[in-house]
Amino acid sequence: MQRKELSLLLILALVQFTNVMDFMIIMPLGNQMMKFFDISPQQFGFIVSAYTITAGLVGFAGAFFIDNFDRRKLLLAAYFGFILGTLSCAFATNFEMMLAARILTGVFGGVLGTLVLSIVGDAIPNERRGRAMGFVTAGFSLASVFGIPFGNFLASMYSWHAPFLFIAGAGVLIAVGIMNYIPSMNAHIRNRSSRPDPFQVLKNLFENNNQRRALLLMSLMMLSQFTIVPFLAAFMEKNVGFEQQEITYIYLFGGLCTVFTSPLVGKLSDKIGRHIVFAVAAILSLIPIFLVTNMTEAWPIWGALLVTSFFFIVINGRIVPAMAMITSTTEPQTRGSFMSFNSSVQQLSAGIAAFIAGSIVTEKGGHLQNYHFAGYLAMAACVLSIWAATRLKTVDEYKAFLLTRSKTRVADHRPETVNPPDRIA
Repeated sequence: MQRKELSLLLILALVQFTNVMDFMIIMPLGNQMMKFFDISPQQFGFIVSAYTITAGLVGFAGAFFIDNFDRRKLLLAAYFGFILGTLSCAFATNFEMMLAARILTGVFGGVLGTLVLSIVGDAIPNERRGRAMGFVTAGFSLASVFGIPFGNFLASMYSWHAPFLFIAGAGVLIAVGIMNYIPSMNAHIRNRSSRPDPFQVLKNLFENNNQRRALLLMSLMMLSQFTIVPFLAAFMEKNVGFEQQEITYIYLFGGLCTVFTSPLVGKLSDKIGRHIVFAVAAILSLIPIFLVTNMTEAWPIWGALLVTSFFFIVINGRIVPAMAMITSTTEPQTRGSFMSFNSSVQQLSAGIAAFIAGSIVTEKGGHLQNYHFAGYLAMAACVLSIWAATRLKTVDEYKAFLLTRSKTRVADHRPETVNPPDRIA
């Protein structure tokens, strides 16, 4: 891979790192924020869901305008807006200001992921694009293994404001890298005639049962994950007895485990089948979901960490085969727009799940109540996701299915042969 390509990919991976860290860091800070703003779990759920719902709506709209601008200019504009939103979070002094800051951050963060993937697709030749995608998506793992534990460490040493100041400061340096290492990219503007119409992609989406099932699968996975994750850290502190510094271990060990298990899950998906691997991971995830949401102070810290690490392993184990199945439900020429819609559904579903969880979980006597009900909802969504996954087909399988069904209908409506009447002797 060329040096210019590596520089470009490194900058894009760092953009992903800050974007993912900004989205995820707020969850382990839940207990501190509820104390600082004097808010209920429901209001904290609003803060979490504000980013994801806004990012989902903007991501959906992005499918219609993202290809009308120079990639570099749009990335810079979105990233500066993201930095401004993150700084607003750091200096929020009440619930209303924090809610507005998360909405502002979501407006710009919602298009960053789509822009990063679009730049990779435009700048990297097809024969090297797989490695490039793997390099860029490493930003997600880096955020899990380093970003969140480090951000939580800063919060425990100073205050919950510190992680947002760190992200904004790092963002300024990354913005300088964007200006220096990412070239102007506007070839897609000149080639408008070869670009699929997002409105036609959206129309096809409503007419295609297979793609609708793909989006349903994504929604159910987010529902079974984000009814649990937003209150995981707060529950471990208030109900299980974790110290603020020990919350770091949950994300550190969970992230490290997924770094090693994700490639293995990917290989198994290709070897024995994506549907099988997804079903096994989904069934196994029922165990840690139940245990995590029903823990008490009787659990030792090491035991709780084993369960939470297993939770991250199986949750990530579902995502790998699921994304492989979802991306195979659309043609290559419309995959970009479809995945933009899918990303929007993912964000919206995560936000709705966090909102629902905030409506279920309450606080009484310094402990969170009803977290186990959120767990039961997550388990139900997980079981339904297995059903949705079994209904998914690849593009070729779905075409063959439609062709077979069409032939069957034609045969069913073929006029019957009328036997001639018997002759009278």
